Amino acid sequence: MASVLIPLAEGCEELEAVTLIDLLRRAGITVTTASLSGQRQLTASRQVALVADTLLDNVLNDEFDMLLLPGGQPGTTHLNADQRIHALITRQQQADKFIAAICAAPLVLAESGVLNGKQATCYPGTLDTETWPQISLRDEPVVIDRKVLTSRGPGTAMDFALNIIELLTDKATRDQVDTGLVRP
Repeated sequence: MASVLIPLAEGCEELEAVTLIDLLRRAGITVTTASLSGQRQLTASRQVALVADTLLDNVLNDEFDMLLLPGGQPGTTHLNADQRIHALITRQQQADKFIAAICAAPLVLAESGVLNGKQATCYPGTLDTETWPQISLRDEPVVIDRKVLTSRGPGTAMDFALNIIELLTDKATRDQVDTGLVRP
C-alpha cells in the first residue's frame, strides 16, 4: 500500500489539506499528517482547527512514497522556513520518489531546486518566469513532470488528489473514488 506524508503548518489552506487527506484515504492510501509545530493541533488559514496524526519530528526518518505539501498562507511561508521540510524534499528527490505541492506550496519546491528544468503550476502570482526562468510555468489545474506534481489551488484539489490516487494505485481506484464523490 502506498504511503504519503502531508506536513501541516500553521495557516495551511484547509480546503486543500482536508480534500487531499480525505480522498487519498478513500483510495486506501496510508496518509500520515504531521504538524510542524510542537503540538498536534494547529489552526489553518481560515481559522479551522486541524489535528495532525503526529509531529513532524516523529516521522522524519520514516520512508514515504510521496511527500505532499498543501499551500495557503502563511502555511507555505512556514513550510519554506522549515529546514526539515527542505531536507525531506531533498531525500525524496534523491530516492526518486514522488514530491507534490499545491497552491502556493510549489514555491517551497522551487526554493529547494526541485522544479529546475521542469514544468509546474501554482497559485497565480506565486512563481513568475522572471524570478524563476528555469521553471516552465503552465496555466493548468494539475501538472505532472516525472515524479513532481503541482496544482493551482483550492479549486483544483479534487483533481489533484484523483491524479495522485491514479499514480499511487491505479485508474480503477481513481474511478471508484471519483464515482463516490458524485461530481458533475
